[in-house]
Amino acid sequence: QLLTFLAKRGKRISPLLITTHDYPDPDALASAYGLKHLAEQIFGIRSRIVYQGVIGRMENRTMAKILKLPVYKVKPDDLTKYKHTALVDTQPAFENNWFPKNRKATIIVDQHVSEVKPAGDCVIIDPDCGATAIIIAQALLLKEVEIPSRLATALAYGIISDTMNLYRANKPEVIDVYLKVIPFCDLKALAQIQNPVRSRRFFATLGKGIENAMARSGLITAHLGNVENPDLVSQVADFLLTYRSMKKSFCTGRYNGRLYVSLRMDKSSINAGKALRDIFENRGEAGGHDDIAGGSFEVGETAEADEWLAAEEMMVKRLLKRFRIRTTKEPYYPFRQAATISKT
Repeated sequence: QLLTFLAKRGKRISPLLITTHDYPDPDALASAYGLKHLAEQIFGIRSRIVYQGVIGRMENRTMAKILKLPVYKVKPDDLTKYKHTALVDTQPAFENNWFPKNRKATIIVDQHVSEVKPAGDCVIIDPDCGATAIIIAQALLLKEVEIPSRLATALAYGIISDTMNLYRANKPEVIDVYLKVIPFCDLKALAQIQNPVRSRRFFATLGKGIENAMARSGLITAHLGNVENPDLVSQVADFLLTYRSMKKSFCTGRYNGRLYVSLRMDKSSINAGKALRDIFENRGEAGGHDDIAGGSFEVGETAEADEWLAAEEMMVKRLLKRFRIRTTKEPYYPFRQAATISKT
């Protein structure tokens, strides 16, 4: 579908502005990079990749640096300069991007389920693909052209990072696509991206998450307070889910006046994205799929400490209610030497 659309519209949609969701992750970055390659090298469509926020996780920064990804911060006049826009790993109705809600996109490529029909000329959404990069990689493989090493490395990392090293791969095609991309990769660069040098602040945040983590009935929660970047919230949530007997993890972090939250679940019949949206006042501020979800809402740059605490406690209480976990059951601190009991 994507190849047919690009071939049909060709240079009529040039130049094309490609945008990811805010604070792009490896899947978003790889998908945007792959779409840019398809558009420019195969169909002669000039393009530019933009994003809002920051590239947060050290792995993501290392990926952008080593692979020399051509990504740029969005500018206020980009919408007037570019009449055609492609959204990857996000959709116009989502709250996690800067794209105007009343504007129709030229292309939408995503893996997330939307409660609103996406407004775009070419819309490709596959909730079972595991990573948006799979859709782009499939298009490249169909062209039967050699995939440049840097692009292949980006796609491979985008796929394994979003599928937890293929653990979340729901279809055999996902593994098949990954195996077809790997031969084009720079494996040394891939290893460097997966094992970057980390800052002292990262370990301090991780330590805080471990120290403050509370658990009950298979749910582990942690409030990180102020974070260096929102990606740390999801990173700690991923890490805490690996603790034995835990079926769900939930983390919060404060950044630029907003409370960022991440929900992670093991294989479950409950959709994490729907579950998280259910506890938000504005459902459009949260999203996800299968066993991974995230979102954020405004608390305020000038909010007092008690306002932040109230927001954090409110989200945990709503989550407990959503998962029917009894609040009468006391939580415990699994990683404190002298575990203390505290009501929330």
